[in-house]
Amino acid sequence: MVDAKGRNMKCLTFFLMLPESMKSKSSKSSKKANASGSPKLPPVCYEIITLRSKKKKKMAADIFPTKKPASTTTVQQYQQQNLNNNNTIQNCNWQGLYSTIRERNSVMFNNELMADVHFVVGQPGRTQRLPGHRRQSSSLEIRLPVLGGNSNWLSSAHYSMYIYCDEIDLSADTVLATLYAAKKYIVPHLARACVNFLETSLSAKNACVLLSQSCLFEEPELTQRCWEVIDAQAELALRSEGFCDIDAQTLESILQRETLNAKEIVVFEAALNWAEAECQRQDLTSSTDNRRKVLGKAMFLIRIPTMALDDFANGAAQSGVLTLNETNDIFLWYTAAKKPELQFVSMPRKGLTPQRCHRFQSCAYRSNQWRYRGRCDSIQFAVDKRVFIAGFGLYGSSCGSAEYSAKIELKRQGVLLGQNLSKYFSDGSSNTFPAWFEYPVQIEPDTFYTASVVLDGNELSYFGQEGMTEVQCGKVTFQFQCSSDSTNGTGVQGGQIPELIFYA
Repeated sequence: MVDAKGRNMKCLTFFLMLPESMKSKSSKSSKKANASGSPKLPPVCYEIITLRSKKKKKMAADIFPTKKPASTTTVQQYQQQNLNNNNTIQNCNWQGLYSTIRERNSVMFNNELMADVHFVVGQPGRTQRLPGHRRQSSSLEIRLPVLGGNSNWLSSAHYSMYIYCDEIDLSADTVLATLYAAKKYIVPHLARACVNFLETSLSAKNACVLLSQSCLFEEPELTQRCWEVIDAQAELALRSEGFCDIDAQTLESILQRETLNAKEIVVFEAALNWAEAECQRQDLTSSTDNRRKVLGKAMFLIRIPTMALDDFANGAAQSGVLTLNETNDIFLWYTAAKKPELQFVSMPRKGLTPQRCHRFQSCAYRSNQWRYRGRCDSIQFAVDKRVFIAGFGLYGSSCGSAEYSAKIELKRQGVLLGQNLSKYFSDGSSNTFPAWFEYPVQIEPDTFYTASVVLDGNELSYFGQEGMTEVQCGKVTFQFQCSSDSTNGTGVQGGQIPELIFYA
């Protein structure tokens, strides 16, 4: 049994540990008790003693009720204030405004209150310091890489926002620097989110840059995704602005790629564009000698002898980056029976082998079908993994050889992704004949796309029947459904567009 003196000492100790607001509240309660003639025991101590009884135990929130918890809108306003680093906390009992640890952490994000660690971002002489707290990091200063613009500060803010608020807010301008921070300070979930963001936004325009970064960050899955895009849409990727921003090592890995689906003259022109940009980075004049110098051994990875003779004569031979001996030897390689030895690779690239998804089990023809008259044949399809549609396989005449003109289109939710006007010659058989897009079109999984064709040629042609709603082609599953754009009778069960030609 604790005596009265010991009990009073414990209550006094607890009273001294209370915030000022609780002390004043307890003092007022004590005065009221004295006025009514009750025993002079501190009210707070009385509440503590009752916890030893058999009554229902009271929690701290019941004994000392706080203000109404901050709403989600209020927390978001604090986060926006903190993002601008203009939040100052005046109330010493600010923690009582927020009922959860997550909300209290959100208030501390980008806040100088009790900050004992800082992210240092920006170029030397123009750095910014982002406040933090050492429970999130063990270093007093954390320096992030300089990526230009305002991306450093924003990526640091996004990294801190995840640590403090468990929220991920990524953008194309900041995702790479955020991934760097997540990798360096071992935050795997944030790193995974960054990689997923990059994979989702991957296209021919940024594939070469992301390839370079994925190798730097050791992300093999992202690297593989980049190679898939670069191989299938090689000409678009090589002509993109981002290609000129890659490092020399990545340039060499692309130039020696066996599966590049591009003409060699496009590869040559892309290498010259990269060399011009590299001269600017090294503060060199963009002369032919300097471009050859910065290319170095990468020059011999371009398979110049595999170009068409016209492409070489009108392009590479007159570029100035080849020596006279190299130009002469390559011309002899094209024309002479005894070919000279070359430092350049003379074997053509293998490229990618196109695959075909055939959606009909049989085809037929009748004396009064299939007629076109400028009407559209259309079908919708979806895939379960990313592919690249290179063209369509189309039927030809059922009355002997004939030439057809085909306008092919590919749309997603009404937005035109690719189109081309081409001609093909049919030999009177029931075989399909390819009509190609200028560049392969990237198709994302689990989304329906519309394939359309307007044919002009012999009125009587073959048509498909016994169509399938689902077709398995290697590792890719295609699903088909009717399209409202079809005005000439084509649907799932029968009609035109028997094949989709794709890379995977």
